[in-house]
Amino acid sequence: MDRFTSTTILPDSFQGARDDISMQLGIIWAQIKAPLIVPLLRLSVVLCLIMSLLLFIERVYMGVVIVLVKLFGRKPHKRYNWEPMKDDVELGNSAYPMVLVQIPMYNEREVYQLSIGAACGLSWPSDRIIIQVLDDSTDPTIKDLVELECQRWASKGINIKYEIRDNRKGYKAGALKEGMKHSYVKQCDYVAIFDADFQPEPDFLWRTIPFLVQNPQLALVQSRWKFVNSDECLMTRMQEMSLDYHFTVEQEVGSSTYAFFGFNGTAGVWRIAALNEAGGWKDRTTVEDMDLAVRASLKGWKFLYLGSVKVKNELPSTFKAYRYQQHRWSCGPANLFRKMVLEIIRNKKVTLWKKVHVIYSFFFVRKIIAHINTFVFYCIVLPATVVVPEVAVPKWGAVYIPSIITLLNAVGTPRSLHLLVFWILFENVMSLHRTKATIIGLLEASRSNEWIVTEKLGDALKAKASTKAPRRPRFRIGERLHLLELGVGAYLFFIGCYDVFFGKNHFYIFLYMQATAFFIMGFGYVGTFVPSS
Repeated sequence: MDRFTSTTILPDSFQGARDDISMQLGIIWAQIKAPLIVPLLRLSVVLCLIMSLLLFIERVYMGVVIVLVKLFGRKPHKRYNWEPMKDDVELGNSAYPMVLVQIPMYNEREVYQLSIGAACGLSWPSDRIIIQVLDDSTDPTIKDLVELECQRWASKGINIKYEIRDNRKGYKAGALKEGMKHSYVKQCDYVAIFDADFQPEPDFLWRTIPFLVQNPQLALVQSRWKFVNSDECLMTRMQEMSLDYHFTVEQEVGSSTYAFFGFNGTAGVWRIAALNEAGGWKDRTTVEDMDLAVRASLKGWKFLYLGSVKVKNELPSTFKAYRYQQHRWSCGPANLFRKMVLEIIRNKKVTLWKKVHVIYSFFFVRKIIAHINTFVFYCIVLPATVVVPEVAVPKWGAVYIPSIITLLNAVGTPRSLHLLVFWILFENVMSLHRTKATIIGLLEASRSNEWIVTEKLGDALKAKASTKAPRRPRFRIGERLHLLELGVGAYLFFIGCYDVFFGKNHFYIFLYMQATAFFIMGFGYVGTFVPSS
């Protein structure tokens, strides 16, 4: 065995070439490191620490507000007038406002029956409610099924309208805008909106409409989402943690302090007069809900969040669907910020304090800094300091602030505290896509208006699991391999190896864990796998 050395395996010419290349790379690295790499990395660290501080202050502030809200019991029923709707013998059902319920859908084979059934099951005087199904489906079979379902409910005496368009211009915003043009909508006072996988409880309108009736300054009542499939897989548990913080903290703080927050696009009730005054639905970005909310707020309208009213819905359980959803949710706000920042600054109807909240807190910190800093700092800059030890990161920026922010994020879902490490790794991987989408939105690049409807499974997965296992599907490289995740994973793995051999701390533990998370998601081994039928 001693005879087989590298010298005998490789010819001298190759051995010499390899040594020359290594030496040349070392010389190049030494020449650019001090004058270029070190200053750039130091600047990046400073910028990331500033963003971390801004994010930290924002999270601590919201945490303090939530504690005060809980301590002083600032519940919606105490801040706004609310009394249950009562019968009027003289007026009869005309004492109740006319309510329009809109259900926008697009090829929703798995969930259309659930959403239509839940909407038709809403408790409200039958002659004071109109169910409007806005079907943009392109699949003729699904269209026929949805229309048949509407006819079935109509035969039971439900006032349900099946509306279709000859194009998909504006996507969801276009469908909602077109739906508001029908003559029967003019008699309606309020509009409740539910996406195709949302299932409101029968008493939803009884709990929300009184706030709008008795408080003329309110434009919107937003309810909370309740996830029916949060225990389906680890990925849905991670989503639940992030969204629970959004509803428990962000929406509650916005509602309690500024009477402004972003409309979630579904499970909410709008005053139609406020919707029209704000300019109606616009399709200039992929977050038509947030666009409408900001414009209505600039007109002086107030919003109310009702955390006690929960509407069941479904989380995306496949990685492909989740990536598309996160692209839209990250790209849209950044693009809307680009389009509206000057309009917000010039507005004269709202206070300076509210403008600062919308521009700085709502958009800049939560929708831009939160995404960019998570990826750039923790996945690129911080690992790079291992290779460039001349650049030091203070412990408060590398450890203490991230730890506090993470714990504050986790308060919304106490049952998942034991999954905190997995949540950190998962969010860091997803921050890659959110950062990319945010930059696309800010620059208004080619994918800034991309709209792909989030795939819903309904009971499809259970049905397929209960049937005979199908043949193993073909391995599609395009669907299962994600090169961006694999590239970042390789970068972190290399830095981890470098830290093992040359580092002076145990940072490689985090680097290897994070690299593994990038590899797992890069190879598509996350979320629910739906077998082909």
